Amino acid sequence: MTSGDGDLAEIGDDDSGRGLIDEAKHRAGFRKVRAAHRTELAEDYIELIDDLITHYGEARQVEIAARLGVRQPTVAKMLRRLADDGLVEARRYRGVFLTDAGRSMADRARNRHEIVERFLVALGVDPDIAQIDSEGMEHHVSEETLAAMRRFLGE
Repeated sequence: MTSGDGDLAEIGDDDSGRGLIDEAKHRAGFRKVRAAHRTELAEDYIELIDDLITHYGEARQVEIAARLGVRQPTVAKMLRRLADDGLVEARRYRGVFLTDAGRSMADRARNRHEIVERFLVALGVDPDIAQIDSEGMEHHVSEETLAAMRRFLGE
């Protein structure tokens, strides 16, 4: 909301009843989101690689690219990053496999995804929509919120 002379009007004087949040809380929230964005793509790749290994015995770049709707050079770049982080190893003429650290990350990501998805369904969200929505939400949910979701679900 601005006044006629272009200066910002007093925060919180609108009808919404919401004022500007504390600066430290705002900064902490922004940092948490940025950290989640840094890991979410890696987690999505790792989770997909784990699924492909479970179903086909290995994960190949061409299959990863097809499932994510990206080009193979994009996948190759991410796989190099994941290998540098110690999460995957590529075997020549075979495919990509998870390290122990990669399997652990896949398990954590899958667990968060399943909790968020079940929570949304329990709230009445259509299961297909809950599956899609939980795909993005899973990366941004704190442990405290996950624990509350588990309690809500009776776990």
